[in-house]
Amino acid sequence: MKTRTAQAGVAAVALGAMLGAFAIGAPPASAQEDTKAEIERYREMLQDGNPAELTVLRGEGLWKEKRGPKNASLEQCDLGKGPGVVQGAYAELPRYFADVDAVMDAETRIVHCMVELQGFDRAEITKRPFSGSGQRATDIEALAAFVVEESRGVPVNVPQQHPKEVASYQRGERIFHYRGGPYDFSCASCHEGENKRIRLQDLPELTKQEPAQRAFTTWPAYRVSQGALRTMQWRMYDCFRQQRFPEMKFGSEASIDLITYLGVTAKGGKMDSPSIKR
Repeated sequence: MKTRTAQAGVAAVALGAMLGAFAIGAPPASAQEDTKAEIERYREMLQDGNPAELTVLRGEGLWKEKRGPKNASLEQCDLGKGPGVVQGAYAELPRYFADVDAVMDAETRIVHCMVELQGFDRAEITKRPFSGSGQRATDIEALAAFVVEESRGVPVNVPQQHPKEVASYQRGERIFHYRGGPYDFSCASCHEGENKRIRLQDLPELTKQEPAQRAFTTWPAYRVSQGALRTMQWRMYDCFRQQRFPEMKFGSEASIDLITYLGVTAKGGKMDSPSIKR
C-alpha cells in the first residue's frame, strides 16, 4: 500500500508539473501526448485499491439485509435474468420488463424492487439519489455499485428484441443529437467527432463502437475529484447540467433512453466497473 501511495504521489507531482506548464501557453503535440500518457499512468496507479470497493461491499450488505416496511431483502429482485440472479444482469440493462410494461435501467429497477419487495416509498428514496462530494454513498448508489460489480468482465448486450426497447434506443439517439439550451449544445456537440477535448480532458466519440465501449463499461465510477461513487444516472444528470438544459429527473424516460442508446452502441465491450476516474 505504501509503495502504491508513493507511486501515485510521484505520478501526481509529474502530472501537476505538466499541467502547470500547459497553463503558460499552448503545448506542442508531443507534450500533449506525453501528458495524456501520464494521466493514464496516474489512473492505473489509482485503480489498485479503488475506494469504490467499500461501496460495493456496503451495497452487497444492503442487497441481502431485510429492510423496509415489509422486512424483506432484495435477494428476489428480478434484474432481467430471473428473481435473485445478479451475475451478468447489469451488462444487459436497460431492458424491457413485462411487469411494468416499460424499459428500465439498473437504478430504476433497483428502486422498483425496493418499493415492491421491501415496501419503501418511491418518492422518499428517490428524493436524494446522489450523494454530495465526499459524502457517504446513498443506498441507490451502493446497490448499483454491487450490481455492476457482479457483471465485471461480462460483455455488454443491451437487448433490442422488444418494440419498446427499439423505441427507447431510437429516442435516445434523437436526444443525443438534439441541440438546445442557452449554448445550443447537444450530447453530440462534445461526443461526436474525433480529437475533441475540454482543456486536458479527452472527449470520447460515443457514436462509434470502440470508444463507446470504453466509456459505457467504466460507469459507475469513483470520481477522485469528488470523493464519491457516481452512477450512470448521475452521468446523464451531470451532462444535462453542463449543457445548461433543464434538470434531468432521476429515472426519467429521457435518462433511460440515453443509457439505452449508449449501451446498444457499446455492444460487446466487457464491463469493468466500478472504475476510477479523475
